[in-house]
Amino acid sequence: MNRILLLTIEEVSSLKNINIPMLLLATLVILMFVLVGIAIAFRNIWFVLLFILLGFGFMGFGLSLKRKRK
Repeated sequence: MNRILLLTIEEVSSLKNINIPMLLLATLVILMFVLVGIAIAFRNIWFVLLFILLGFGFMGFGLSLKRKRK
């Protein structure tokens, strides 16, 4: 009934396994695509292209790190 507020032991232990560098990299990728939207609003094609390239570059870097880890 109070399941929403309570965490089990397994859930708490899984929270300790957060990979901080990959979380920051994923946040950076999201930020790049948010900045694409802002650059579109300002109608600046150069920033749009820059942030798209950076977003896909960071995403590719993260995927390559994940592949090397497995």
